[in-house]
Amino acid sequence: MTKLIKRASAEARAFRNQDADAAGSKQKVVRNKKRTLHDDDLHDAPQIEAPRKPRFAPVTFSEEGGVRFLHFGTEWVQGAMRLRKPDHIELEYAQQMMAWLLFIETPKRIVQLGLGAAALTKFAHRFLKHAKVEAVEVNPAVVVAARTMFELPHDDARLTVHEMDAWDFVNDRANHGTIGALQIDVYDATARGPVLDSVGFYRAVRACLTEAGVVTINLFGDHPSFVRNMKRLNEAFDGRVVALPEVHDGNRIAIAFSGPALDVPFTALQARAKLIETELGLPARKWIKGLQESTGQKEGSFSI
Repeated sequence: MTKLIKRASAEARAFRNQDADAAGSKQKVVRNKKRTLHDDDLHDAPQIEAPRKPRFAPVTFSEEGGVRFLHFGTEWVQGAMRLRKPDHIELEYAQQMMAWLLFIETPKRIVQLGLGAAALTKFAHRFLKHAKVEAVEVNPAVVVAARTMFELPHDDARLTVHEMDAWDFVNDRANHGTIGALQIDVYDATARGPVLDSVGFYRAVRACLTEAGVVTINLFGDHPSFVRNMKRLNEAFDGRVVALPEVHDGNRIAIAFSGPALDVPFTALQARAKLIETELGLPARKWIKGLQESTGQKEGSFSI
């Protein structure tokens, strides 16, 4: 979501048209009922309304400067891939979603809620070979787009894409206590805040983490949804939440921790960041600066 253009949502217009069509079908059924009320053979026949179709945003694409962008029917960017570096994480906010690497070296299971352009999923699958990598995406068209337009590999022994709702996934007890690193980027075409943001959802997210797990959440800082989400995250994670400074015209990445309290010397974090930059090419030292700026903890240790 690097570019937030204030204009009418194409998705909203499509939904209004869909609602109008469904309403017309319903009215037609009602009129038919009125005509048959006097027919003795049909007066007990049930009236069936027109079935509703799932409300998925249209998946569209654009390209500029060697970068392919994913959209959900609007000009708001929902993901990106540099064509010459398909496994590289192009957007800075998406790079920050990997900030859990500062605290966890070898999670056995990494999960992304909201597939988007699959940047995080592809990166983890290619470079973090010790982990099982999974993505959860409710819209099958997004999965197809990730495979065909953004070079997401097909499922294998280490990669699984679940076509299901993130709410159902985090509330499945089979997933509780099993995920070391969980990344949440669940936006719709309006791009004004996560579509799942209740205390109940975030508590279920916490339940999915291992004893010492970390979750990163893409929030929209320049919107009331940010305050709401931070409040609910803090309630679900007992105040163990920090938000990195804003990037990309509004994106702010929140980091929430489960497990025992952390007290990590900044010297150790800097050493870890240098290793991440060398081996993975991610700007990890910027993440530490962001932590220091957000928390005011600039000397000694990072504690949370």
